[in-house]
Amino acid sequence: MMIPRLLEKYKKDIIPHIMQKFGFKNRLQVPRLKKIVINMGLGAAAHDAKLLEQATADLALITGQRPVITKARKAISNFKIRKGSKLGCKVTLRGRRMYEFLDRLVNVALPRIRDFRGFSQKSFDGQGNYSLGINEQTIFPEIDIDKTQRLQGMDITIVTTTENQELARELLKEFNFPFMNHG
Repeated sequence: MMIPRLLEKYKKDIIPHIMQKFGFKNRLQVPRLKKIVINMGLGAAAHDAKLLEQATADLALITGQRPVITKARKAISNFKIRKGSKLGCKVTLRGRRMYEFLDRLVNVALPRIRDFRGFSQKSFDGQGNYSLGINEQTIFPEIDIDKTQRLQGMDITIVTTTENQELARELLKEFNFPFMNHG
């Protein structure tokens, strides 16, 4: 079984670099990726089951893992949503799949975005986690654009083991995560 490229890079290059930069004495002080959560919210799916089916299939193709259907926690009458309505899908990636997904995201999908200048460095939540939004699922090569009926955005949250924002930013930079130079 092959070790994911980014995991190997993390063990060989990133841990020693961060230990040296921040003056850590122990390898276990270096932050790690805990999980990556990919969420597709589909408000319109409450009224059209085919949309949810398509989004679930797309997310399964992108991540290599079967998505969980998310349901409304409470009713919202303005949007004609009942409690328990199916509103989207999400996948939580850990371990090998997490590193493989991050590799594909950074090196294959994001470069396919037109006029892409990088993500803001302000999207950290103060707990060392980074969230980003993508406007369409078609940036992933696994998705066949011709078979896509509707462009669907997604939220991606990268969860790290540190609560220090600077450490988390350094960790993602080491994985070649595309941050804007300013901001």
